[in-house]
Amino acid sequence: MESLEALGAAVGALLKERRQTLAVVESSAGGLINASLIAVPGASAYYLGGALVYTPIGRDKLLGISKAEMAGMRSASEPYAQLIARRMREKLGATWGLAETGAAGPSGNRYGDAPGHACFAVSGPVEAVVTLETGAAEREKNMWTFARRALTLLESCLQKG
Repeated sequence: MESLEALGAAVGALLKERRQTLAVVESSAGGLINASLIAVPGASAYYLGGALVYTPIGRDKLLGISKAEMAGMRSASEPYAQLIARRMREKLGATWGLAETGAAGPSGNRYGDAPGHACFAVSGPVEAVVTLETGAAEREKNMWTFARRALTLLESCLQKG
């Protein structure tokens, strides 16, 4: 299995080199995205903070997203991923915001998404949103896949920005 430090190394190096900062919010990756970023020595140069938002109460209390803001939006979606990436970036005053939301498995979520469904968003000098469907029901395998995909998306945005 890949180490946490190896997973976060490329993004950490780019952020340090550019003297840019990052705020992260994740859900079904279970903290692996945040952990991989702070596993890199010198992470305090770029990592401002992160949150694991897994429930509506967490969304309300940690991100300050109201029921009104959620009207017509479901949490495992691209619009929601973009909203939470922007909100986390704004709350911490970071250059970049990174978000992940989905269904790790072994079953799908209450919105009808299959296990292995996740949406990722980057907010900052470059904006991006993508959806991934792994087709797998293995929870931990999906969590690692989600973390890798989130960091790959962020790295591509960093290279463009």
